Amino acid sequence: MKEYTITIFSENDIGLLNEVTIVFSRRKINIESLTVSESEVKGVSRYTIVAFVADNRIENVVRQLEKIIGVFKALYFEADQIVHQEVALFKIANSTKLNGNLENLVRTRNAKILSVNPDFLVIEKVGYKADNQELFNELEQYGVLQFARSGRVAVSCQKREFTSYLKELTN
Repeated sequence: MKEYTITIFSENDIGLLNEVTIVFSRRKINIESLTVSESEVKGVSRYTIVAFVADNRIENVVRQLEKIIGVFKALYFEADQIVHQEVALFKIANSTKLNGNLENLVRTRNAKILSVNPDFLVIEKVGYKADNQELFNELEQYGVLQFARSGRVAVSCQKREFTSYLKELTN
């Protein structure tokens, strides 16, 4: 099993997300991360899915995704073929025991404090999943009240100009 990032370009239709996830559940493939947003082309959605799939099954999964009505294109990538990040938010209890150590930790981890409230602080970290998890582990000593992490956001390293193709389809 290898980690793949699957990118799907589709119409923005009700129920399409359900059809996409059914392709994975029928094959007993767990989705590790799922992010859906508007793409660079108005009216076209981009799904970014992270899943562990056997090498001999990934092409079949992508072919099945492309058979869904409303899906324009599905592509799969290995880790070295994409640039990706995740966003993590940490809500930390604000107390008098917080000192320069927390501020130093935030700076050395390339994170930033988004909000300061009398009861809590909100810290943002953009990075890889492992980096965000390491920061979480270090922040536990300060009292993590809440922790939220986005799904993967990724772009391919290929020069392929897929946007022009999508624009043609939507015109």
